[in-house]
Amino acid sequence: MKHTYQVTGMTCSGCQYKVQHLLSQVENVMEATVDLTKSEVTVEMDKHIGTPTLQAALKDYPKYQLTDAPAISSAISGSMDEETKSWFETYKPIVLIFGYVFLVSVIAGSTVLGFDEMAAMRVFMAGFFLVFSFFKLLNLDGFADSYAMYDVVARKFKAWGYIYALIELGLGIAYAANLNPVITNLVTLVVMLVSIIGVLQSVLSKKTIQCACLGAVFNLPMSTVTIIEDGLMIVMSGVMLWML
Repeated sequence: MKHTYQVTGMTCSGCQYKVQHLLSQVENVMEATVDLTKSEVTVEMDKHIGTPTLQAALKDYPKYQLTDAPAISSAISGSMDEETKSWFETYKPIVLIFGYVFLVSVIAGSTVLGFDEMAAMRVFMAGFFLVFSFFKLLNLDGFADSYAMYDVVARKFKAWGYIYALIELGLGIAYAANLNPVITNLVTLVVMLVSIIGVLQSVLSKKTIQCACLGAVFNLPMSTVTIIEDGLMIVMSGVMLWML
């Protein structure tokens, strides 16, 4: 069953992820989805949960006030949920970033003597990590809250979200400067292997969870696109280690 509630006090994506995370921890809650523009949260539960119980989940954050939504508001919300965006509209930020980084890497790998695959992959990895860490650092708290909703490490150790964003920045710089390629690729391989575990679990469970790959700036749903994104980093770091 699903119920929609109004939540006041949310001002940014970080608030959105915080409320989603807190309500998702309530017993018998299967999923909590926040619509920031409407200041509403839709809670899917396997048995009825009283409003006071959900309010209690937000008690440590007094600025978030949860109340029952008017019936008309719930009806409008339900009709809006049925409208779906096209695949490109949904993932446009990632498609554009991938396109730009891919183009730059192809240019970097093109030489008068032929195509340098190693240089192209190194530049791609540098661009990937620098751009993605940039968006995470724009709202580090929001990213950490979102990442803790599905990452296997961040769920138990929230600080890992902050550390992960800084690791991405460090890897981007290391690839750009070509610093110790063996260690850089080993770190990438290990970090991305750990990261993809939570992604796979979320996608296979078919729960609607926001992907934190671009931090709290864009509301992108977790899907096979996220798996491909992490998988590509794993494959490329493995290939570069083999070529070294």
